[in-house]
Amino acid sequence: MLAAPINPSDINMIQGNYGLLPELPAVGGNEGVAQVVAVGSNVTGLKPGDWVIPANAGLGTWRTEAVFSEEALIQVPSDIPLQSAATLGVNPCTAYRMLMDFEQLQPGDSVIQNASNSGVGQAVIQIAAALGLRTINVVRDRPDIQKLSDRLKSLGAEHVITEEELRRPKMKNFFKDMPQPRLALNCVGGKSSTELLRQLARGGTMVTYGGMAKQPVVASVSLLIFKDLKLRGFWLSQWKKDHSPDQFKELILTLCDLIRRGQLTAPACSQVPLQDYQSALEASMKPFISSKQILTM
Repeated sequence: MLAAPINPSDINMIQGNYGLLPELPAVGGNEGVAQVVAVGSNVTGLKPGDWVIPANAGLGTWRTEAVFSEEALIQVPSDIPLQSAATLGVNPCTAYRMLMDFEQLQPGDSVIQNASNSGVGQAVIQIAAALGLRTINVVRDRPDIQKLSDRLKSLGAEHVITEEELRRPKMKNFFKDMPQPRLALNCVGGKSSTELLRQLARGGTMVTYGGMAKQPVVASVSLLIFKDLKLRGFWLSQWKKDHSPDQFKELILTLCDLIRRGQLTAPACSQVPLQDYQSALEASMKPFISSKQILTM
């Protein structure tokens, strides 16, 4: 293993409240990049020196080395930055599929999301910008809000607003200059998701892919009836089950092209040696941490 991030879903898996739970004892970590050091005589698609990422969740990436079958891995190009390769297999894939699979968006259309500073949120901003989509990015208010806003705008965010600003009546004026979003991406739940729904255009879709607030999605009956909004869910592991390994490889290569063109960068990261995993885990669970913890081996 070369490097492996700590994602919220990794923590959920350890806590036992995730859709896929490995048999115990297990190794934590669902994402990361490794380098092949040796292959068995029947292996045809990989060779020593190749970079690989897990084909599916549950592989256990927080370790220094491992023996896996060829089918458990997907080769990635080694000419992309290490941090990009380590964080390629989950968040950018989720962001890309949500932007492509639920609404037929055209350049100039807008998308609204919460948790915009998350790994998925940062990938949504960049991929949307590459597709010519406009983003309204909701974040929690914090002392360094201007610094965060500037950083997200440097990635391609058009608007960065706080949860409090989203609730204000003057949000109506917001859509005089841009189309109402047809797609909302919800990683929070609770009041935040209710506010996202209120901003959607008639017939629009809210896709839920996380629940950071640990509160249910509350949808007003009148919005569902009079605006005919759709509530959907997305889980990358299920998408992979419904599609072939070749389709996942194609997705990875599409994202690698964006990385090479400078249109998709890794989220802000802090690299931590594996032996200091305790401090990395603690840091990953603190609120308002804008840096993803990446374990390096």
